Amino acid sequence: MLGGGTFLTQNKVLPGTYQNFISAARAFANLSARGYVALPMVLDWGPDEQVFTVSLEALQKNLENNSRKVFGYEYTHPKLKGIRDVFKSAHTAFIYKINEGAVAASNTFATARYKGVRGNDLKTVISANVDEPANFDVKTFLGTTLVDEQLNVVDAAGLVDNDYVIWKDEAILAATAGTNFTLGSNGTAPTGTPHQTALDELEAYGFNTLACLSSEQPIKDLYIAYTKRMRDEVGAKFQLVGHKLGAADHEGIIDVQNDAIGESEEVFGAVYWTVGAQAGVAVNESNTNDLYDGEYTLDLSETKTTSQLKELLKAGKYVFHRNGAEIYVLEDVNTFTSFTPEKNEDFSMNQVIRVLDQIAIDTAQLFNTRYLGKVPNDAAGRITFWKDIIKHREEMQRLRAIEDYDKEALTIEQGDSKKSVVANEVVNVTVAMSQLYITTVVA
Repeated sequence: MLGGGTFLTQNKVLPGTYQNFISAARAFANLSARGYVALPMVLDWGPDEQVFTVSLEALQKNLENNSRKVFGYEYTHPKLKGIRDVFKSAHTAFIYKINEGAVAASNTFATARYKGVRGNDLKTVISANVDEPANFDVKTFLGTTLVDEQLNVVDAAGLVDNDYVIWKDEAILAATAGTNFTLGSNGTAPTGTPHQTALDELEAYGFNTLACLSSEQPIKDLYIAYTKRMRDEVGAKFQLVGHKLGAADHEGIIDVQNDAIGESEEVFGAVYWTVGAQAGVAVNESNTNDLYDGEYTLDLSETKTTSQLKELLKAGKYVFHRNGAEIYVLEDVNTFTSFTPEKNEDFSMNQVIRVLDQIAIDTAQLFNTRYLGKVPNDAAGRITFWKDIIKHREEMQRLRAIEDYDKEALTIEQGDSKKSVVANEVVNVTVAMSQLYITTVVA
């Protein structure tokens, strides 16, 4: 038998053909997607003690049914207006239910699949099967909607758990016009413990924005500290969006100023729209002067006058204001205000932070997936890495996220150890126009 296969070095013994198939060198220019939101929140229904993923695409495939399974309500229900505001711009949400001390509703025959008050709207209806009167037809209703039907069942052990209930195998089936579920509860107002648990669990996920859905200052402080640590120490590039957070002074933190004042609305209601808008905006775009099309009623009393707007903007507040009949974002800014020569006012603009975060995320992904532990740290390897970075930056320049990129200023060198690589570059971030100074000479 002749030899064959691939070769690493020319050390084969048998005669034959040894052939390697190698892809021609091709620069890597993938840009990571945006539109991912993290939402620790209180819910009336939904998976307990775990992060669960909800995508707009999945919801839209069967909007009412899928929404009901996940949230317990049709997508158009008033209880879901915050979720709808998030998905006006975002496409994926990582949700952690932070209900503290919540209880699942139950009745004689089953327990609600998830904890929360929505389980109290479940009902079991049992009747004799038409063809086999000794057997049963078992129906599950959520409100007035039939959500599960199992026909010709012999006993409770033969019932199959569904998206809404977990059956009690030991229950004795008997005809009933309707047995309601009771004692379901959302628990008490969550303390810092479930919020911290949610943040710990979300640490394993990649997202663009994180929502702080609380009006309690200690909990706000928890989110602020978490965000600063994750960005500055761990390298996770996301931005926190909260309401009247206080003196955060950080480029990773967006502080919504306006209260929500509609009937039964949470005061932080504007966070839902903002956290989605900030996640979903393209890397080469700004939310400055974006039309607010959210469902919450915003208090504009603090943002009526020019002097109010100036002071809020100087303080790094994210502000909604009225312009004619509509409500708009004043300026797409974060809370960073302590400018220095090394870190100037550019860092207060969220569009700049998005670009820098995109560069950080994509470069790390490039290195970790294509170079880490795979490419030798020699001149040839570093040249290949240099070309890949150039290709990525050229793509960002094509999108007009950066401009005038000088590839000659990019250096890739070996670090202090044989396994380390040091890169240095200069980027000029492009931002959207927001001010016009015009002099008109009248002849």
